[in-house]
Parts: sequence; C-alpha cells; structure tokens
Amino acid sequence: MSAIAELENVSKAFDAKMVLYNVNLQVYQGEILALLGPNGSGKSTLLKTLALLTMPSSGQLKFNGELVAANNVERLRQQTTLVFQKTTLFEGSVYDNVAYGLKIRKVPKNQHAELIAQALRIVRLEGFEKRQAKRLSGGEQQRVAIARALVLKTKLLLLDEPTTNLDPKNAQIIEEVIATVNHELETTIVLATHNMFQAQTLPSRIALISNGKITQMGTPAEVFGKLSKNLASFAAVDNTFKGNAMPTLEGTTMVDLGNGFRVEVTEPKIGEISVFVSPQDIILTKTPFQSSARNVFKGKIVEIADLGSLVKLKVDVGRVFTVQVTKRSFKEMTLNLDSEVYIAFKASSVNVL
Repeated sequence: MSAIAELENVSKAFDAKMVLYNVNLQVYQGEILALLGPNGSGKSTLLKTLALLTMPSSGQLKFNGELVAANNVERLRQQTTLVFQKTTLFEGSVYDNVAYGLKIRKVPKNQHAELIAQALRIVRLEGFEKRQAKRLSGGEQQRVAIARALVLKTKLLLLDEPTTNLDPKNAQIIEEVIATVNHELETTIVLATHNMFQAQTLPSRIALISNGKITQMGTPAEVFGKLSKNLASFAAVDNTFKGNAMPTLEGTTMVDLGNGFRVEVTEPKIGEISVFVSPQDIILTKTPFQSSARNVFKGKIVEIADLGSLVKLKVDVGRVFTVQVTKRSFKEMTLNLDSEVYIAFKASSVNVL
C-alpha cells in the first residue's frame, strides 16, 4: 500500500513551546486515519502540517514520495485541503461558498455547476444552491464546508473535529458523508477527533496522540480491544471500571467493583486496579446458558442505539455494561428497553489497566 503522505522525525515548535515531538507517520492511499487524543495533544498542528500550511521545525515531510520544500510547497498544497473545526462561511449563497475554491484555483467556470452539484449531492444538500449559507443550521454549515473541500477533488482530505458541537442527527450525517467520500471518491481522509465512538467506527487505522507524540498505532480493534493506559488516561471508554483485586485459590483474581459486584480476571493482581471489557467480547442472551465464561450476570437493557448493521446496548447488571449485537440478532431476540437479558464474558477477556 503506497503512502500519500509521510512524516519522518517531525517536530514542531511555536516560539519556545514544542507541540510535536519526533512524529513518524505514514498516511496510506485510500484509508481513513483517525488522530485520536485529548484537546491540546497536537492533533490540529499535525493536520496543519499534513495540509502543508505549516512546515516542521525539524524532520521531513513527503507528499506522494516527493520531499516537501520551499520550491514545491505551493504546488503540493493544491493536492490537500483542510476543513477546520470552526466552520467559516462567506456571505452569499451555498453555491457561491462552494465555488470559492474553484475560482481561486482558476477552474473553468463552465465546469463549476457540475462539480458543485456532485459535491452537494454527496453531503446531502441537493437543492440548497440558492440558500444563504450563513442562515443554515450548524450541521448544514459544516456540510457546506466539507462540500467546499470536496469540489476541489484533492488527494487528501483533512478534517479537524468534524462533528464537535453538533447534535447526534447531524453528527451521524457527517460521519456517513465521510464514509461515502472515502468509498465513492476513494479520497484519503485524516480526521482529528476525541470522540471515542467515532474512532471505533469510522477509520481503518488510529494514531493515538498524547503530548505531541504518537503513542500507539493500529486498527480500531487493536487500539480498543486491549485498552492502553494512554487511552484510558483521557478517554471515557465503555466498560472501564475501578475495583479492588484479590487472588483466588484457583490462581485467578477476583475484582470487587463495589457493592459486592465482582468480576474474575486471569491476570494475577492485588490492590486497586482498573479493568476493561471490550463490548465485542461480551455474549448476550435472553435465557441462561451453559458456558465456560467465568463472568455471567443477569440484568436489563437500559439504553439502545442503532448503529446501522449493529445495535449498541447498555445493560444494567449491577454495573452498566455496553454490549454490541448485530441488528439481525437484536430483531431475532425481540429485544426492547427493560428486556431481561444475561451477559457473559471470559476471565481472559478482562483487560487489567
């Protein structure tokens, strides 16, 4: 798989403050890469570096294998575009806003209408051409900003916290637009986010960023399947609990999470610890079943979220656990709010942080 952008030992300082430290990163053609980290971790600066809007203080940056330098940065910058976290639209119509970049890049005017119509279709704003851009809702304005980037047909699309401060409905539309742009146009996308669910569902890879450094890289399954301390330090991740660990006679560990609620883990520990269970490792049924799983609990469904092909459930068994099932399984089990269910997971599926 070829890399569209490569950072080699890139550091960036503003005045005396270091923001990025020796970052090594490859962005592969056609992927969605999420930069996941807390506010102030360096995500936005890394995006601006990939957008060629700021140059590294040290290290080097390559775009399509070409080393970025003063004599080619303007040309290479035409192949990437960044949609900022705070949407800035101009006075005038949606059409005028989306056409702005085409005018700057001197795209022939007879091509504008077709390009703009295609971009607005992708962001689900067909028929909005004549509307005043600044009178749209926040979610619609963000979609106009994305259309303004898409119309340029660049090789790399960079999105800085694209769903921040949006309501759930508009956030979902933006996420679906991102997936469509990646699949239909085969556009390479890098998005900065601190949204845990977004990072689990949208990208093909995640770069975990902390204090200007990439601390972990992998697929969503790899990053969230075994929760790292770096991720746990800032993320409100489902199924993460603190408790007191005591060894058992069988060589396992029993962790008391409070009020007598205990889970069994395989790793030998004693004292206060944190544990994490991936939602994908939890089995859910409506009736008791025979299993080798050491942790089996009865409870009821207290929240349901439709994720398309999956359904996310929150199940209260004395502690609230998040479980994922396929939509087919959800329908076959005729599950609803307050349905009584059983959850089960192996002691080996419990990660100790």
